[in-house]
Amino acid sequence: MSTKDVIRWHSQHLERDVQLVRWGHFGAPVLLFPTAGGDAEEVERFQLIRALEPLLDAGRLKIYSTDSVAGKAWISGEHTGEYCSRLQNLFDAFVYREVTPAIRKDCESDSIEIIATGASIGAFNAVATVCRHPDVYKLAIAMSGTFDLSKYLEGRFNQDFYFSSPLHFLPGLDGEALKLLQSRLILLPTGEGDYEDIGESWRLAGVLGDKRVPNRVDSWGPQYHHNWVTWREMLPKYLAQFV
Repeated sequence: MSTKDVIRWHSQHLERDVQLVRWGHFGAPVLLFPTAGGDAEEVERFQLIRALEPLLDAGRLKIYSTDSVAGKAWISGEHTGEYCSRLQNLFDAFVYREVTPAIRKDCESDSIEIIATGASIGAFNAVATVCRHPDVYKLAIAMSGTFDLSKYLEGRFNQDFYFSSPLHFLPGLDGEALKLLQSRLILLPTGEGDYEDIGESWRLAGVLGDKRVPNRVDSWGPQYHHNWVTWREMLPKYLAQFV
């Protein structure tokens, strides 16, 4: 069974105590975002880590996860869209400037590239992380993605939201940032069963395609629903291909 280590510190960007949990000791680093309301150990409680054990035990990958700080705010209904958008941007800064160096330090490499993955809003975070930081993150495996969070804004669009949402900032992306992103890959696997919306993935794929960013939508069909059973089957398959 894979060993687990927990690193805790006080985040200067989020101004709260945070944690980064790691499973495995060798292999390619994978940052696995939880679902909207999840914490860093959600993926273990729902048996996703167990599904990945063959890859972990073979030393092919290391899994890292952290709390869904912004995701919790979006779905709580307790905050304004402006607050959630600002927190989403702060969460991105936390991932890039705190989590990423922690992963690279743990891997004993200042240049190692990272895979980002997650389901539902975790898929949003995975795509946003690769699209905003292709200098570090090389691949997003975005399962059953929820990619348009504008429904939480109540019509009050703001700059923080624009820069945090790939659907909205990608059409205006150009220059070196776009050129580097065009060397990365965004995978969008999704079911078409209960509570799935493949249209969200196709919409994002259209925006990515317009900017010539490599991407692929994989439909798993109507027998796959928006739940952990689906993601436990999906993620080992894709990671086995890329690590």
